[in-house]
Amino acid sequence: MDGKALERLAFERRLDVLDMVYNSRAGHIGGSMSCMDILCALYYEIMDVEKIRAGDADRDRFIMSKGHCAEALYAVLADCGFFPKEELRTFARFDTRLPEHPSHRLPGIEIGTGSLGHGLGIAAGLALGLKRDKNPGRVYVLMGDGEQQEGTVWEAAMASAKYGLDNLMAIVDCNTLQISGDTEDIMPIEDLADKYMAFGWEVALCMGNEALNLRAAMKIRKKKHPVVVIAYTIKGYGSNIMHNQIEWHHSIPSTEQYESIKADLVLRMEKLT
Repeated sequence: MDGKALERLAFERRLDVLDMVYNSRAGHIGGSMSCMDILCALYYEIMDVEKIRAGDADRDRFIMSKGHCAEALYAVLADCGFFPKEELRTFARFDTRLPEHPSHRLPGIEIGTGSLGHGLGIAAGLALGLKRDKNPGRVYVLMGDGEQQEGTVWEAAMASAKYGLDNLMAIVDCNTLQISGDTEDIMPIEDLADKYMAFGWEVALCMGNEALNLRAAMKIRKKKHPVVVIAYTIKGYGSNIMHNQIEWHHSIPSTEQYESIKADLVLRMEKLT
């Protein structure tokens, strides 16, 4: 799949997210828009989705550590055939299988997540178990940049390097904004690349909303070392209204805003045709 086709898929899924958030009056739309290219690269290019759907023992595992952006993951899973797309309409509704944070009640979800800082530890444990079983499956975990302020992330980072988990890849969605402000104002995390290298990781930097750049970074492997992809993205990517605006971390669009955001996304998608 060429880069434009992959980016077009990401905009199609962003339209799904917009509908889910608008209709349910719930969700974290800004971060979902920033990380969508990452999820599309994983599910349409990097991972063997057929094995994941089948629940094969040697399947790849994906952990959505930034679980508050579950709607982005749901949109991709539905399009990949894990459950009917019509079920997206139940997002955040009573007794849904699609709550605001991922639940393992839903096919394709390995484990419930959302309490930030724990996804990397879970992924490291899975990777260590697979490695000891000589299982060829790989583990991927998506974290937010604000999440890097959690101490448990660095405990897991140390352990991952110690055990040589070269079957583990972490991706950090670096949109520089968290719920209460700029990450560097709340608790500085840069230089993030230097930090991970100091902890024994192989580091790849990329523009996280550019498919070819992102895909190349996610194919990097290094024997006996876990890999972290630091993907620089834009909060609310795809719409002029939301572009790099902190208030869209958890805002719900009005009808007028919904129509404007939708028009922006459709226009960008059509330019990729």
